[in-house]
Amino acid sequence: MLREIGVDSYDVIINAERGSVSSDTPAHNAFNHLIVAIKLPDGLKDPSLFALSQDPKFGRILFFDPTYDVTIPFGQIGGYLQGNYGLLVNGDGGELVELPRQPLSMNGIQRTGKLTIDLSGTLKGDVQEVRLGDRASAERRRLRAVTKSSDKIKPIEDLLAGSLSSFQIEKASLVNVEQTDRPFGFNYTFQSSDYAKLAGNLLLVRPRVLGNKSSGILETKEPRKFPVEFDGPSRDTDSFDIALPVGYVVDELPPPMDVDYSFASYHSKIESKGNVLHYERNMEIKELSVPVDKLDQLRKFYRMVASDERNTAVLKPAGPGE
Repeated sequence: MLREIGVDSYDVIINAERGSVSSDTPAHNAFNHLIVAIKLPDGLKDPSLFALSQDPKFGRILFFDPTYDVTIPFGQIGGYLQGNYGLLVNGDGGELVELPRQPLSMNGIQRTGKLTIDLSGTLKGDVQEVRLGDRASAERRRLRAVTKSSDKIKPIEDLLAGSLSSFQIEKASLVNVEQTDRPFGFNYTFQSSDYAKLAGNLLLVRPRVLGNKSSGILETKEPRKFPVEFDGPSRDTDSFDIALPVGYVVDELPPPMDVDYSFASYHSKIESKGNVLHYERNMEIKELSVPVDKLDQLRKFYRMVASDERNTAVLKPAGPGE
């Protein structure tokens, strides 16, 4: 089809599991997938094209997986292809090429919540989620197999169940399900009873309301012999504003958390603004894998994330004039 409009393209045979083929891998039959490399016309400039590579033999080429018709927008590739090696095939034979990596800002979840806590300790409010890249494509692919309307928000139910001891979803909607060139989203309203815990006359509130970014993958007795592979570069952000119950003020706030390694970083902070607690955090996966000699660092990283996720703010009854 491309040839008919005067555009050259080449088959790229590849293994959809990154790491199965490497730069020093001899020719073998480990390839299980086929994508396309499109030779771009000279002088073409388009800011929406990210999956680009400059090849000394073929020139400027764009990688494209035409088998995922509702998942990744044209001009982008999924994390399973980024940093992966494929065999670019032409009439003269083939050449092993490394596919490009994309900015981590193109893949992730941006979660924003406007919440309140009442005197009974019930947390309620609205949350907006924007999902980009593979995080968006995974939801669109899942929805293709959904037959019951109630199952469309299953990821939100799982998120709330994994973050809260009890919850009730009052309403929920999906955003940009079919518009694959735009971010996918969830908007929902929920409440959770007994979220704030009484300790004498104090109230304990966990600022990290939703989402678990820590992992116990390395908390095993057996030593790991292979690298840890990530799905791809990503950036996840949370921002929650929590209005305090009437008659309470902040007594103590958790410290900020700043962890930065070559493969990942995590930053969080909580502030008191009037009668509102503002919590925000940012987690970035910067590399595609973590080698065995850095696994102790990764274990420490996840433990520090887990510590931050458990932190609580302490509220006290307001005194005169507070």
